[in-house]
Amino acid sequence: QVRLEESGGGLVRAGGSLSLACAASTRTFRDYAMGWFRQAPGKKREIVATIDWTGDSTFYNEVVKGRFTVSRDNDKNMIYLQMNNLKPEDAAVYYCAANHDFCSGYGCEAYVYEYFGQGTQVTVSS
Repeated sequence: QVRLEESGGGLVRAGGSLSLACAASTRTFRDYAMGWFRQAPGKKREIVATIDWTGDSTFYNEVVKGRFTVSRDNDKNMIYLQMNNLKPEDAAVYYCAANHDFCSGYGCEAYVYEYFGQGTQVTVSS
């Protein structure tokens, strides 16, 4: 069982930055590849970024590539999402997710992941 807790969401103006964090409660954090998803009202939950067990490999949704950066700290059981140059269309609830397998493409659907956090709201004003 893995418990995930996101933090860092909030309200930001377009062009601004936010940093999200996700704390994982598990003794085997290094066994999990991690991901960030987001879901806007009325829309499907979509992949934002994924990171493998060591942090050496990452994947980004094309719409965030170059603006968002995913990272992890295995000593602290944490993953992060640095979001720069935010756009109104980035507004959503952001979820941290954990899975034993690393996913690095658009086949990284939400149903593939074993665990999700409760989410944190990101609001971007224009």
